[in-house]
Amino acid sequence: MNESYNNALEEQSLSRDERVKQLKNTIDTLHIAEQISSNGYLITSSELADLMDINASAVTSRGEEWAWRNWIVSRVRREGNQILWQLERVEKVLDD
Repeated sequence: MNESYNNALEEQSLSRDERVKQLKNTIDTLHIAEQISSNGYLITSSELADLMDINASAVTSRGEEWAWRNWIVSRVRREGNQILWQLERVEKVLDD
């Protein structure tokens, strides 16, 4: 409850231009995620953390597979000291 209240206060304090800029940044992030997914690229934990704007340890603590926005994020393999992740687009079927 506190987090949603704080988010609401933060949104109220931002100007329209700042909110639009944040939305554009979100769209850019989603476009990047879509490119990663559609091209079958694998990304490291730190790259995924940057994409999601969270700490890298938060990525690895989520487990082997989990949902993020429109994607399923799966731990694919380890190369040396890096974990590689794959994004797979979730296709939502809409009822008419």
